[in-house]
Amino acid sequence: MVKPLANLLLAVCVSFALAGSGQGAQVEEPVPCPGCWLPAPATTWQWQLQGRIDLTVPARVYDVDGLDSSAALVAKLHRGGRRAICYLNAGAYESWRADRRAFPASLLGRPLGWPGERWLDIRRLDRLAPIMQARLELCRARGFDAVEPDNVDGYANRSGFPLTYADQLRYNRWLAAAAHRLGLSIGLKNDLEQVDDLLAYFDFAVVEQCFEYRECGRLLPFVRAGKAVFAVEYSLSTAVFCPEARRLRFNAIQKQLSLGAYRRACEALR
Repeated sequence: MVKPLANLLLAVCVSFALAGSGQGAQVEEPVPCPGCWLPAPATTWQWQLQGRIDLTVPARVYDVDGLDSSAALVAKLHRGGRRAICYLNAGAYESWRADRRAFPASLLGRPLGWPGERWLDIRRLDRLAPIMQARLELCRARGFDAVEPDNVDGYANRSGFPLTYADQLRYNRWLAAAAHRLGLSIGLKNDLEQVDDLLAYFDFAVVEQCFEYRECGRLLPFVRAGKAVFAVEYSLSTAVFCPEARRLRFNAIQKQLSLGAYRRACEALR
């Protein structure tokens, strides 16, 4: 009787381990978005979150702060033949945002390292989903084509909450579904460990410092699926990462950490 009991306990442990890793989590089917803009793999881009937006940058896509940017700016980008991505912080609270009082204290976790930012308890979709839904609707109302939700890898950080792989999958898939229902395409920001589980739900990828940390290969499934990868480096020179970016077919640029208008792009060095 001892051996069958041990086997039963082992099976239970394995079941819990799979659930914690996301492999045993129930998967919701991706929500289609037939009218969504889908960036082509070779698409030039600019990422600017600080300062007056420089409209002279020769890029087909502008990724700008969705809560700070106006509908007039988005319309101006469109008149110039450009697309606009709405940057949102979906995984962390920011103390300076106009909707900061909508976040109950119970949702706020450890600081991220940036002043005024704290991780969010993404398990509490009952409290968090209405806030993020309102932000996504603001992106649509201002005319954006897509959304870039930031900090969607809290489970892999010291968030202050016991977040699991499965918790993150559930939240990220909810974000993708909510964006698609509003006619917005959506990019997966970093979260490289979950690429295989989220590829079908996201329309492009945005990644920071993958060349510096030698982890760009994890995003090749996006390229193979015909989906754009927008990459940014801060410390490496373009001479170091651009040859590899071109080989991988990534849309790579060099930026400063302040994310102002400064930009050096690999396509300018061809």
